[in-house]
Amino acid sequence: MKKKLTHISVCFCFALATLVSCSGGGDSSGGGDNGGGSQSIIPSNLAVNATLQGQNDSNPFGDGSGIFSITASATNAVKYGFQVGNSGSESQNTTGQFSYTVTDLGINQFPVYVYAYSETDDRISKIENMKVFVIGNGGSGNNDVLVWFDEFDGSGPLNSSKWTNEVGGGGWGNQEEQVYTPGSSNVVREDGILKIKAIKESNGSYTSARIVTKDKYEFKYGRVDIRAKLPTAQGTWPALWMLGANFSEPGVGWPQCGEIDIMEQFQDKNKVKATLHWKLPDSTRAEYGEDTPNTTSDQFHVYSLDWTSTSIRAFLDGNEYFSMNISGTEPYFPFNEDFFFIMNVAMGGTNGGTIDPNFTMDAMEVDYIRVYQ
Repeated sequence: MKKKLTHISVCFCFALATLVSCSGGGDSSGGGDNGGGSQSIIPSNLAVNATLQGQNDSNPFGDGSGIFSITASATNAVKYGFQVGNSGSESQNTTGQFSYTVTDLGINQFPVYVYAYSETDDRISKIENMKVFVIGNGGSGNNDVLVWFDEFDGSGPLNSSKWTNEVGGGGWGNQEEQVYTPGSSNVVREDGILKIKAIKESNGSYTSARIVTKDKYEFKYGRVDIRAKLPTAQGTWPALWMLGANFSEPGVGWPQCGEIDIMEQFQDKNKVKATLHWKLPDSTRAEYGEDTPNTTSDQFHVYSLDWTSTSIRAFLDGNEYFSMNISGTEPYFPFNEDFFFIMNVAMGGTNGGTIDPNFTMDAMEVDYIRVYQ
């Protein structure tokens, strides 16, 4: 996941913060009589530029080093101040150059307060809202090091370095009604949320989306956290799941490759289910699953998977409801190989049930997906 370290300047939209009492518009400023008579000099035109080490399209929050730098300049400024977070101490210098290394593992979000001071010690300020990724080396063995993620920040198409759209219809082996498309009407990032939308088209057909990380991100063992809100309309069949990366190899296919369903929701919108699928020596399909109440389907929940060489467990909002021992050899348990992610919303079929005749559109919304090892 590590990329060549580069520095790419990123211009942000800044929120103005009034940190001392002042009047008038423009930058936040502080006045005062400065000893009872001298004229205040108020800085102006504060410009702030932030750089995350190793930031690029694939690593929007940096390369995992946690290193960022800020450059500040302002008219009539003789020194600058920088404060990381709401409880940090202010660091001052005359150059306007500031660098910092975040050490907490994972994705860190915090403000950086930037001040410009005049020779009369009056100041103006701006706030830089930072989001910085820190990856560890090794770890404690408790699956606590973030190694891959997508936060779906911003708006627009998916990150093509992480996801591929699978397209087509034909029932997908389950008599499903939808046709999967790559169009923005079916799959898009909107204000930091991935939305996979199932839509009834004007001709009465159904479209939706199915996205995969095949050949882009495949892994073995770890903890997966996915924060998502599920569709509620009858006939929708949302799924957050995984297939063995050798699925397309000659002589493998499904179910021999193995399938791990982190979360599926069928006809009963008050439940979700986690399931494993594999192939027995006599070529028959085997599966084992457990469900749990999910009575607030119209709210976000965290669906988690803990996967080791000996067991796979599933959680809803941190509460375990599924566990299976996978200590075995292929073809009994193919769960000691790499897998890739799939997210989709199907319509109808063997597990979606009867589609509401008044259905027009519904969506599965995903806030983030994170993998820890």
